[in-house]
Amino acid sequence: MTGKMIGVDVGGTFTDIFVLDESTGIAQVAKVPTTRPDQSGGFLSGIGSRVDDLSEVSVVVHGTTAGTNALLERKGARIGVITTQGLRDVLEMRRRDRPRTWGLRGDFKPVVDRALRLEVPERTLADGTIRTPVDLGAVRIAARMLIDEGCLACAILFANSYANSENERQAVEAVREIWPNAHVSCSSEILPEIREFERFSTTALNAYLQPEVSGYLARLETALKEGGFEGEFMIVQSNGGVMDVDTAASFPIRTALSGPAAGVIAAGYIAEAAGFPDVITGDMGGTSFDVSLIAQGQSMLSPQTSIDFGMVVRSPMIEITTIGAGGGSIAWVDKGGLLNIGPESAGSTPGPVAYGQGNTRPTVTDANVVLGRIDPENPIGGKLDRLDVESAKAAILEQVGKPLGLDALKAAEAILRVANSRMAGALRLVSIERGFDPKRFAFMPFGGGGALHAGAMLADVGLARAIVPRYPGVTSAMGCVIADMRQDFVQTINTMLAGIDTNALTAHMQAHVDSGLATLEAAQTTFEARETAFTLDMAYLGQTHTVSVPLAVTVTDGKVIPPTEEEIREAFDAAYRAAYGRLLKNGTRRVINLRSAVTGKRPRFDLGTLAPEGGSLEKALKGTRQVHFDEAWFETKIYSRLALPVGAEVPGPAILEQPDTTVLIEPDLVGRIDTYGNTIIERAAS
Repeated sequence: MTGKMIGVDVGGTFTDIFVLDESTGIAQVAKVPTTRPDQSGGFLSGIGSRVDDLSEVSVVVHGTTAGTNALLERKGARIGVITTQGLRDVLEMRRRDRPRTWGLRGDFKPVVDRALRLEVPERTLADGTIRTPVDLGAVRIAARMLIDEGCLACAILFANSYANSENERQAVEAVREIWPNAHVSCSSEILPEIREFERFSTTALNAYLQPEVSGYLARLETALKEGGFEGEFMIVQSNGGVMDVDTAASFPIRTALSGPAAGVIAAGYIAEAAGFPDVITGDMGGTSFDVSLIAQGQSMLSPQTSIDFGMVVRSPMIEITTIGAGGGSIAWVDKGGLLNIGPESAGSTPGPVAYGQGNTRPTVTDANVVLGRIDPENPIGGKLDRLDVESAKAAILEQVGKPLGLDALKAAEAILRVANSRMAGALRLVSIERGFDPKRFAFMPFGGGGALHAGAMLADVGLARAIVPRYPGVTSAMGCVIADMRQDFVQTINTMLAGIDTNALTAHMQAHVDSGLATLEAAQTTFEARETAFTLDMAYLGQTHTVSVPLAVTVTDGKVIPPTEEEIREAFDAAYRAAYGRLLKNGTRRVINLRSAVTGKRPRFDLGTLAPEGGSLEKALKGTRQVHFDEAWFETKIYSRLALPVGAEVPGPAILEQPDTTVLIEPDLVGRIDTYGNTIIERAAS
C-alpha cells in the first residue's frame, strides 16, 4: 500500500514527527512537547498536526524511550522470579562488582525484591543433561504465590537452559496456564546464551518492562486504529532495525535504546549519500547528548550494554555513548566552586527558565538564549510565543554568576564552555580512545540543540567538518522511516572447532533463518531484499574474551549451505590476526556462540526530494542581530535555512533558522548547502 510513512521519535523534551508522502516524495516535519507521564498524548497530537486522515497512512514507525525511562527511573512493574534452587541471588551478586570502588557497604537493589525470587527443584547440567526434572507442582505453587503478592509479570530463570531448554519450557507452559496476563518471560526464549548473570539480568529486565511497554504500545495502536489507521505499526529496536508491535510487546528489552538508534541509522544514510562514510553523530536533545561512530558506512554494534549499574542487557545494540548535556541540562555550582552541567534536566516541563513555566535554575538552552544564539521570538516546538530572555539572564547571574564572581554574559559563556567540553570528551571517547583519527571524520549534529555546538566540536576535537542534515531536529524520526526490519538471534554452541559438528551448527543457522524469514513474511511492509548474516564468538581455549568472526555463509532460497570446519578456521584466524596482530602457536580454537541476523531491506526514499528548489541567498536573509562570541558581540546575519539554495555559501558569523532547530556558524567558519539540502560547515580559508 502506497501512502504516507510516519516516523515518530519521543524524546525527553520533544516528540518529533517526520511524514513522508511516498507518492509525491514530499516530507513534512513537526515537533511538539513530550507529554508526561503518558507519552502517547504527544505522539498522537504530533501526528494529528500533520495528518488529517490516518487511513492515508501506510506505516507508522516509532522510536520510543518508554523502556529506557522505565529502567533509568526504576518505574517498571512489580515482578517475580522463579529460578533453580540455589540461584535466587544471581541478580544481586552480578559479577562481583559494586556501584562505588571504596567503602564496605553497597546499596544496589535488583529490580525484583529477594522475597519475590522463588526457587524450585530442577537442574540441567552445562552439557544439556537433565539431572533433576523440573517439579511442576512447585512451579505452580510459586506462580500462585507471586500472583497473590501482586506481581504483574514473571521471569523464569533456570540454570543452563541455553544448553537444554526442556525443564524451562515445561515450567513456562505451567506458569502461562495460570498467569493472569501474557507477561511471562523465559530466559531460553530471550537469550539462549552462556553466562548466567547476563541471561538472568536480560530476562528479568524484559519482564520488568513488559507491562509498561506493552500497555503503552497497545494504547497507541488502539488510538491509531480508532482514528482510521489500517497500516502497519512498527517499533525501532536498539540494533537499528524495526520489529512489529507484537514482537515489541513480547520483547520490550529490545527497545532499550530505540530512539537514539533511529537517529544513528538516519545519520549514516544521510552522511554516506553526501559523500562522507566516516561520521561521528551527536544527538543533542533536551535531556542528553548521544554520541555514536560510523566507520565506512557501518555503525558499531555492541553485544551487551549496561543501562545503569547492575542493569545489564545482553542484546545487540548500536553503540551509543550518552552524557547528561542536553539543552535542558541544568547548570549548577557545587560546594567546591566548580561549575557543573547536568545530569539533572529541566525536561519539557517546566523546561528552561526562558520557557516561563516556573523553572528558576538555568540550563544550556538559557545560556544560548542570553548570548543571542536562539531567537526569542520564534522558539521551537510551537507551544510558546516568546522566550523570556531577562528571566534566563537573571537566573544565570543568580545561580552561576554570583557564586563564580562573573557577570551574566561571562557566566553564560562559562556554561557553554563546560557543556562543550563535556560533549567533546564524549566524541573523543568514541574516536581517539578507540584508535580512530578524528581528522578523517565529519561531525553530524542533530536533535533540537546539536547544530548550535558544531563549531565548538570542530575546534575542540579536531574534526574535519560538520554536516547538518536538512531537518536535524527530527533526524531520529526520519531514521524510523529509513530503518530496515531486522531480527537478531543467538545460540550458545560451546565446542572445540576441531571436529565440530557442522550439521548441528547449520541446523541452528537454519532455525534462525526460518524464524527470521517467517517474521518478514508476516509483515505488511515491502522489502527490496532479504539478507542474512552469521558471526561466531570464538576464542582460544583458556581465553575469557572472544573475537567476533564473520562467516561467509550462502543462503539459497531460504536454505543454509553448511560452512566447513576449514572455512571457520580461516575466518577465525583472519579475525584474530586483525584484532591482535598474530595467532597463538598450538592454540586450541573454541566456538562459543552463533549469532545470526535476518534483515528485510526496506525501500529508501530519495534524499534529493529534501533539497531546496530555487531561492537565493538574498531572499533567505531575514535580517541581523547581535550575537555573543568569545567575549564580544558580533553583528550576525540571520537566514531562513530552508530557503537557502543549493550551492549557497554562508560565511560566519551567521545563524540559520528553521522550525525544528537553529544552526550556528561561528566567525571563523563557512557553511555550504549541498545537493541534499545539508549544510556542510568547514573552516574558512585563511
